[in-house]
Order: sequence, then structure tokens, then C-alpha cells
Amino acid sequence: MPTLLSVNVGMPKDVPWQGKTVCTGVWKYPVIGPATVRRLNIDGDGQGDTGGHGGEQRAVLVYQIESYRHWQRHFGRDDLGYGQFGENLTVDGLPDDEVCIGDRYRIGEAEFEVTQPRVTCYRVGMRFGEPELAALLVSHHRPGFYMRVVREGRVQAGDRIVRTRTGPGELSVADTDALLYLPGRDPAKLRLALDIPALSPGWQGSFRELLAAADGPEPAAHPAWAGFRALRVTELIPESTTVTSIRLTALDDSPLPAARAGQYLTLRVPTTTGPTPVRSYSLSAAPDVGSYRISVKHEPHGTASGYLTTRLRPGAVLEVAAPRGEFVYAEGSGPVLLISAGIGLTPVLSMLHELAAQGSKRAVWWIHGARGPREHPLAAEAHGLLTALPDAREHVFYSAATPEERQLAHATPGRLTKERLLALSVPADATAYICGPAPFMTDMRQALTEAGLDPAHIHTELFGTLDAINPGLTDRPARAPHRPPGTPGTGPLVTFARSGIAVPFDDGDRSVLELADACDVPTRWSCRTGVCHTCVTPLLSGTIAYSPDPLEPPAEGEILICCARPDTDIVLDM
Repeated sequence: MPTLLSVNVGMPKDVPWQGKTVCTGVWKYPVIGPATVRRLNIDGDGQGDTGGHGGEQRAVLVYQIESYRHWQRHFGRDDLGYGQFGENLTVDGLPDDEVCIGDRYRIGEAEFEVTQPRVTCYRVGMRFGEPELAALLVSHHRPGFYMRVVREGRVQAGDRIVRTRTGPGELSVADTDALLYLPGRDPAKLRLALDIPALSPGWQGSFRELLAAADGPEPAAHPAWAGFRALRVTELIPESTTVTSIRLTALDDSPLPAARAGQYLTLRVPTTTGPTPVRSYSLSAAPDVGSYRISVKHEPHGTASGYLTTRLRPGAVLEVAAPRGEFVYAEGSGPVLLISAGIGLTPVLSMLHELAAQGSKRAVWWIHGARGPREHPLAAEAHGLLTALPDAREHVFYSAATPEERQLAHATPGRLTKERLLALSVPADATAYICGPAPFMTDMRQALTEAGLDPAHIHTELFGTLDAINPGLTDRPARAPHRPPGTPGTGPLVTFARSGIAVPFDDGDRSVLELADACDVPTRWSCRTGVCHTCVTPLLSGTIAYSPDPLEPPAEGEILICCARPDTDIVLDM
């Protein structure tokens, strides 16, 4: 019969790690005698990152002595004590490939229900002294699992473990873990998992998204070329007093690879002084015409935008990275909301081009805010595309225009605000694409959620770096991304597209992550594994450059990087 070998607890503490300080409760130690298990924890236990650990669904973490023996053999270690893997209960029996989600067990006075596998976290590697352990827990199918407390009570080492109920579906912990972290997911198993009431809400949400992705369009392919490629400027068109469109073609006039509507290009801008700046601009025209068009706003004191809008000439050659980005139009049958402010209209205009080229029968809502007609580039182009669609609505808001200008553009006075968007009564079954300043997108997302849209159907795009999400790291002053001090490296060029810098890899850097840290490029540590963006192999918890939630599964838009050293120029969405 399975047996409880040890009850382990520990309170959070600050631990130095790779030049940082991490607040973590992964250091657990055995309890002598009985311990009281409560709804949210065991007495004397705590978590440093409550976003990824603890709570009702993750009250108790279980790990098996057989997995201890496995890792002892794997690493050649004989120094492993109970609690080494951050678990609360060390058990003899209950293997991950036999225990199922929804199984219930009585231990001592308490009763528990299995809710999910362990969320693989870099801190278990810290505790163990082996950074790759987080990835190995998944690839070796030995994650351990969490349980919620059905009945509180005392437990102690030596207690027998009795299964009191078998979970519906008989989906093992190991199979559930593989569904989230490993490729080749079986949609039938995803549906089975969603039918298990005991599965924690976070994992249910993750599986719903994965199932939707499996049933939806094919994911975006890898970039059409590595690093940068020379493209020729064939046309420059002033669109307004501050915006210029730039048409780019191949040097040999062959068709450029098709992009996806909503993606962007990253350019090296050859200014005359200082390091070559790197900037990213959305494609603003049809994505599959064999050439690319971007529309650039001249920012005051902007070195790169000033060069592109005032000094660039037809015939010039620019170094350009392949189209990338996951803010892309997806096929469907329901209504589409294309919402933008200012120069944020460029990616949604590309989507509008695609809808018009398809002769789409979808209901299309074009909703745009600007100061006035002088700050509203490509307005006539958008209006013409909307006119060609059978079911299109256009709503334009001018905040600083004259009555005559508003009348000519059929514009509504005032800013495009949350209240004005709600007043439009947009359809609740729509898919929305939003681009503009961060506060604007926050307001629009909130309004659409209040209007009844599924949050999973609301997509946003923001150029510029995202805030770092590094669970457990103590606060440190933020700095703008910059080139590292000292002599530049001589290795492959690593371009951080959103941060606007390109840095040669230095032989002194052990990984792309270390280089990003030296440049103060915001990184997001994941509490799980994925596939490396640089070497396309499974990896330990790495960096997410573009994701709202570090606890969700790998999804489109995330950039994970392992400790690999690049052997060629790379461009990262960071």
C-alpha cells in the first residue's frame, strides 16, 4: 500500500541566484511528528510566488521516492533528502503515470483530490543545483502533482495512503503534463481533460486555448529568412504631414515571401552617426502582393523615423528582417472589429486589405481615433476598402478637428474612449484586433469585455518592450534597454526588435539570456518549459518576450530562449 514517507514545510526566503535575489519557498524540510493540513496549506508552510504555487487548487505538492531514485541515478547523486524537490509530501507509490486527475486519497485524518501536475519552475532547479531539472521533469514524465484538501486534518510520516475515489476519464498526471508541455497533442485527450471537474481552472483554461488552436488555422510559420536581408526602396508616398509609406522589393525583383496581415518588419536604419538603430514597423498593405509596404510616422527628434521620412530616397537599400509577429488576422465567420488610434491603424489596415481581397462576407467594424484629418493617414484608402465590403461599418472619432473637418470625414467629435466604444453596441460574438497606445488598448479591452466579448477573442499589439515578469525576483530599478558596456563582441548579431537595439554576441556571454540581461532587455521568466526560439529544442524555463501570463501554456506570440549560444544572426521579438 502507498505510504507517506515525509511531511515537508518551509517558509519563503530570499536566495541569491545569478546575480539576482529570488524570494522562494522551494526549500522544504521534514516535520517531526504530525502536521495539520488546512484548505490552503500545511501549518508552517508558505510560497514565495503565490501566482504559480499554493492556493486552494495547489495546497499540497506530492513527489515520489521512486522519482528520487531516478534522479539519483541520472545525476549520480547520493545527497538527496526529503523535500529536495520542493514537495510537501514525499510518498512511496503514487507514480505519475498511474495517479489520475480527480483521484481522491485519504492520508491520516485528511482527504485530498488530485488537481493538476506540478507547474515546472526554474526554482526547483535552483534548489536541486541543476538548472535543467525543470525541463527534465517534463521530458522524463516525472513532474509530481498538486492536490486540494477535501477534508482538513493531521498527517504524519508512516501514514498509509488509501484511494477513496477514482477520477473520471482516467487521465494520468503524466499524460496531463505532456498535453500542456510537449508537442504532438491529441485533441481527443484535450477534450477528455476538459470533462474532468477536478482539473484546476488554470489548466482548464490552458487546454481550452490549446484545443481552440488545434481546431483553428495553422500556426504561423518560422520567419521567411534568418537575420537581415537587403531590400530595395522602390516608392515613397507622403500619406500625411507626418506619415510616409515606403515600398520595399527584392533586389532581383523576385516576389517577396507572403506575410500575414498584422505582422511587422524590423529595419536597420543607416543614419550617419552612432550605432545603427533598429526599428520595427507594421506592414500596412496587402500582405501577399510580392512586395512589402510600411508606413512610418516622423516622431519629433526621432533619428530613425526622421531618416526614413525625410532623407530616404527610391533606390536606396535597407537591411530588413523577415515579417514576424503574432498579432495576425485569423479566418472565421463572425464579426471583426478593427480598432486603432493614431499610427496604430497600420496593422489593422493590412487586415482590412486581406478582408477586402477575399471579398469577405464577415461583418467588419472599422473604429479609429485621431486628432483630425492631418493626423489621419490612409483614411481614403481605408474608406475605399470598406466601401467594397458587403457588410462594413466605419466609425471615426476626431478629438481636435473643426466642425467642417468632422463633417467632411463623417467623424464623431471627441476621443475614442471606453464609453464611446460601448455606445456603439458592438456584437458580443466578434473577434477584435486593437492597436494604439497602451492606455488606449487597456480601455478598449475593458470596454469590449464589458460588452460581452470573450477575452480570448480580443487581440492587441504594442510596439516597444513589455514589462518584465520574473516570478519571485525582488524589485530592482528599471533601465531602458541599452548596449552593454565594453568592447563590442565579434559573434553573430542578436537583434532585440522591440527594444530597438542590435548587439554582437560576445564570447564572454554564456547565453542569449545573459546577453539580454546585460542589455537590460525586459525578460519574462516562465514557470514551465517550451521549445527554444534559437535552437528549436526542448528547454528549461526560459524567457517569454511576448505573453500576458507566465503561467499559461506556450502559445503563439511567445519567444522562449534556452542557454544556447547562437551560431547565426537572430532577431527576437523582445
